Amino acid sequence: MKKRFAMTGVGGFVAPRHLSAIKNTGGDLIAACDPNDSVGILDRHFFDARFFTEFERFDRFLEKQRRNGEGIDYLTVCSPNYLHDAHIRLALRLGADAICEKPLVINPWNLDALADLEGESGQRVYTILQLRFHPAIVALRERFMNVTEPVDIDLSYITSRGRWYQISWKGDKSRSGGVVTNIGVHFFDMLMWIFGSPVENRVFKYDSKRAAGYLELERARCRWLLSVDTEDLPAEVKAKGQVTYRSITVENEEIEFSGGFTDLHEKVYEDILAGGGFGIEDARQSI
Repeated sequence: MKKRFAMTGVGGFVAPRHLSAIKNTGGDLIAACDPNDSVGILDRHFFDARFFTEFERFDRFLEKQRRNGEGIDYLTVCSPNYLHDAHIRLALRLGADAICEKPLVINPWNLDALADLEGESGQRVYTILQLRFHPAIVALRERFMNVTEPVDIDLSYITSRGRWYQISWKGDKSRSGGVVTNIGVHFFDMLMWIFGSPVENRVFKYDSKRAAGYLELERARCRWLLSVDTEDLPAEVKAKGQVTYRSITVENEEIEFSGGFTDLHEKVYEDILAGGGFGIEDARQSI
């Protein structure tokens, strides 16, 4: 029997990855919500899905479905970061599990309330930590998780964004959490998953376009840079016309993981449906 899904934020950047993952793992999207109505992508995945531009009507529809014995199994949350907490709570009230894009919440203290609600509801709150399924990252973990002396790491992630970025919710720190939360949370999770818990954390630069700092972990010392500014791209990357640059060097050795991202969301969904999945405690350290 197909699992029944609903989705918030279906008009957003990351939603197509979730739509594909739901479809490719045999699920059915019953309803979706987004204040923006440019959601023609639904036709390529779930032609008959109900669509709402008002959250209240979406909520009412799903509650009616629940009362009629046709409730959803999962609510996928792809809405702006500051809404994740509220939309996860909707899932739990509906008797559904939540599958939430990164970051699970913006502030770590919000995790405690969600954990309490999760326990009271008997449902689960899952998050998307897809880099844990990337073959190069898995190999890196196997290689370094048992080292006895800290290794030196340099991490740079520059993903160019146009002028729209600062006008959108992503450029508003109160709604996105800022550059570190919006584009960096996966990389901090990856580092701690491989190299252990934080020992020291210093931030040297933090503005609306970039952040840089030093993170010491149990088994690593990491200098990091995150940026959405094209000017931070290396000259050779610009010359190729590329707009994104990912680089991790471990002990001066470049770790290549630019590719292999296309089906990672699907792997996360497969894991959840098989009884695994990453939950609140998995996300806590990176947040």
